[in-house]
Amino acid sequence: MRVHFISIGGSVMHQLAIALFKKGYTVTGSDDEIFEPSRTNLQQHGLLPPQEGWDENYIHGDLDAVLLGMHARADNPELVKARALGLPIYSFPEYIYQESKDKRRVVVGGSHGKTTTTGMIMHALQGNMTFDYLVGAKIPGFDQSVSITDAPILVAEGDEYPASAIERRPKFHFLFPHIAILTGIAWDHINVFPTWENYLEQFIIFLHKIEPGGYLIYNNTDEVLQQLVNDHLPAHINPIPYLPLPSRREGDKTIVSIEGEETPIAVFGEHNLLNMHAAWHACKLLGLSAASFAQRIASFTGAARRLEKLEVMEGITVYRDFAHAPSKVKATLKAMVAQAAPKPVVAVLELHTYSSLNKDFLPHYAHALDGAVAAAVFYSEHALSIKRLPMISEADIRIGFGRADLFVCNNKAALEDWLKQFNFQQHQLLLMSSGTFDGMAVQDVLVQE
Repeated sequence: MRVHFISIGGSVMHQLAIALFKKGYTVTGSDDEIFEPSRTNLQQHGLLPPQEGWDENYIHGDLDAVLLGMHARADNPELVKARALGLPIYSFPEYIYQESKDKRRVVVGGSHGKTTTTGMIMHALQGNMTFDYLVGAKIPGFDQSVSITDAPILVAEGDEYPASAIERRPKFHFLFPHIAILTGIAWDHINVFPTWENYLEQFIIFLHKIEPGGYLIYNNTDEVLQQLVNDHLPAHINPIPYLPLPSRREGDKTIVSIEGEETPIAVFGEHNLLNMHAAWHACKLLGLSAASFAQRIASFTGAARRLEKLEVMEGITVYRDFAHAPSKVKATLKAMVAQAAPKPVVAVLELHTYSSLNKDFLPHYAHALDGAVAAAVFYSEHALSIKRLPMISEADIRIGFGRADLFVCNNKAALEDWLKQFNFQQHQLLLMSSGTFDGMAVQDVLVQE
């Protein structure tokens, strides 16, 4: 097989390129910018393009497939030539399906918890079954975030964002699961889905993409999801509602019960008890025993930047989370407050996405940070500039969050100064962002003379 990637440098695209290379395919690619770690990963496998930019000479009639990333525009010269030659052109999820037609497919969708739930399934199956996977973050124990082999099972995270520049339908519409999971529905993407009705429609369509006779595992604590299943789940799909796994606390440990099998777990929070229950249902359908699941899940420490614990020094830890949308911020902070007690939590949120930097969207964050003893919101003018969004004011943010004492800044130095007022041997710091707080070095801020 000869495959060419237009936009090979994407975080997931380059992982698929490497996976296909390892499978024995001839892989080429192009991109106008390739950043780390994609650059080094591609270079190590001999897949880094010789120069940046687009070159229609990469496109020829001997190609079996052209894969189009989200970064490539519709007028890309390589895409134009591929279309002229009548070559098969696929978005990322469309091609994953082509490679997985004969596999049993597990697809995890929902507005939050997808990566963690997918990671839990992968972790539990590892060593018990052979499977391929697609996940949106680094999972401990797995070198890649994409694996495509001849395995009989695919475990895939499926999101609702558009598949490519020319295929605007959501990615999870192209994976056709035998086992589907929906973790919850919260309208967090107003830049892509302008209305709640438009957003909800994508999940209704997803229900009809489940293979006949398949299963829908869904979060039964989500009233919107309950109603959607009641009104729209096809009769030939088997519903499996779930609640948080039964659990109890022993000191700082959480003990869960899985069909009579008890085990301590390394993650915490009600949202993770929900994620774990969904993962168990999927693994059970794949043939894993409760004893095997319990033994494996005990050592799951979480996906990268999902309540990830950073040891700064003795007595000082920081938790870092990818949470950025309102529903994710609320769930993450709730879990952190319960886990950190009696230490009070200091929470810092970076507004970094299109939706979060939109003044009209800010009211969706109302009271999202109320559980913290002190809270700050950081945003950068650079992020607004590159997204071509108008400035938002500190007053707009305070009003949106409904918290008068909220510290708001768009300067990294100001945020660092604010953090230095706290003794983090007596407080717990939680950082939430899909960005980097403009490269703030947390250890330098917290470790004071």
